[in-house]
Amino acid sequence: MTSANTGQASKDTSISVTLGFDVGTSSSKGVLVDSQGNILAQATRSHEVSRPEPGWHEMDPELWWEEFQDISRELLAHGHYKVAAVGASGMGPCVAIADRHGVPLHPAILYGVDTRATQQIQAQNTLLGAEDIFTRCGSFLSSQSVGPKLQWLEENESESFKEARMFFMPSSWIVYRLTGQYVLDHHSASQSTPLYDLSSADWYEPWFEKIAPQISRPRLFWPDEQAGTITAEAELQTGIPAGTPVIAGTVDAWAEAISVGATRTNDTMLMYGTTLFIVHHTQRSLRHHSLWSTAGTRPGAYCLAAGLATSGAITQWIRELTHTDYESLFRAAEKSGPGAKGLVMLPYFSGERTPLHDPQARGVLAGLELSHTQGDIFRSALEGVGYAVRHNLETFQQAGGTTQRMFAVGGGTTSKLWPQIISEILGTEQIIRKHAIGASLGMAFLAASLFNDPDIEHWNPILYKTQPIKNPVYEARYQQFRALYPATKNIVHDLSRK
Repeated sequence: MTSANTGQASKDTSISVTLGFDVGTSSSKGVLVDSQGNILAQATRSHEVSRPEPGWHEMDPELWWEEFQDISRELLAHGHYKVAAVGASGMGPCVAIADRHGVPLHPAILYGVDTRATQQIQAQNTLLGAEDIFTRCGSFLSSQSVGPKLQWLEENESESFKEARMFFMPSSWIVYRLTGQYVLDHHSASQSTPLYDLSSADWYEPWFEKIAPQISRPRLFWPDEQAGTITAEAELQTGIPAGTPVIAGTVDAWAEAISVGATRTNDTMLMYGTTLFIVHHTQRSLRHHSLWSTAGTRPGAYCLAAGLATSGAITQWIRELTHTDYESLFRAAEKSGPGAKGLVMLPYFSGERTPLHDPQARGVLAGLELSHTQGDIFRSALEGVGYAVRHNLETFQQAGGTTQRMFAVGGGTTSKLWPQIISEILGTEQIIRKHAIGASLGMAFLAASLFNDPDIEHWNPILYKTQPIKNPVYEARYQQFRALYPATKNIVHDLSRK
């Protein structure tokens, strides 16, 4: 599937643009933006995740590169623009191993939605010490962690792993194919637990040596730093002139935060995507056993992060199950009203990441009657995600995080209903900017910073703000939501072993 649209800018070769690209769970997106922040062209390629076994989520890295080539050529076909710089982001942390020539050896194992490495998490906790990992890396091992996924590959794909000399995430894979440079940004590295020391901002050699001694350490850059330039080969494949600068890029959620200006201390971003991700910016490294503490996107900055394993994936599932379009479902959910006519959903359809860290958690829909409609069920999904967001934000507060501004971004914000529901659950205003395309715009913005000091208020002005009035119906439902997980945990764990 492909889509593109262009602005009315003149096709003058003197127009300087930056190209932003993002690899997401369900699609890749690209955007061309001029120096004033005007979006000149957009393009999208949809793709699917491979799920060969329960709990496995994989994707072919070559697909990411193919989609970059397609999108780049489509964007540049709309005019004779001068590409000043390129930036790429992607879902993460992921693990794609490659041989010494950069040839992928196994499908990329995706971020925390892939729960195959449970035994390896236990093994590395025993080998390295769970508390020592937390102290050095800022996070406990979880399905999000890189180290256990590498060990899983060693134990289950041993022949391929023996040949591995590099590992990539989507953003660093695109940088490698564009420039030939083997790099990773500091933020992505800080999510590569337990391979990166958060305090020293560098790879931790003793643990890297224990887990993947034959894999070379990528050179570390900050996301906005130039990692290389377009090679002659990449020019032939993408249409971007050789010598064009390419920044290091980063994980998509942090690129989304950049796209809406959620980068100040005490800013919080909610990314409404296939999963929902929360990023909270801090001046110092705050720690909580149930959250991820990471490097920020610039030196000296830190973040607390949280992530739901499913969010938009559930709304897509309901849409496909009912053969109903989103517009109709959101209208029906609005008609249903707060509380979804007595329904409460646990949105743990692929296990849950934070704060539960329970790969065996499953979705639960409680309170069903024969009178309930698809609108009630759809609304219960929107509200269930909101309750899970509140659970995470309360955990942020326990760690010392204080939200002063909250921004929402992503496909889920294209309907005003969902952000408003979550604001009424939280009692917190959300700022929604004009452009919801997110990470690709953030990468174009960051690439532009190589040459000037772009202003996000011009690039992506505020569109509207939600009303932060707490709804008493949600107060009661939230308590029921919190009680439902422990009440059903043992049953769903048994069911998950089917």
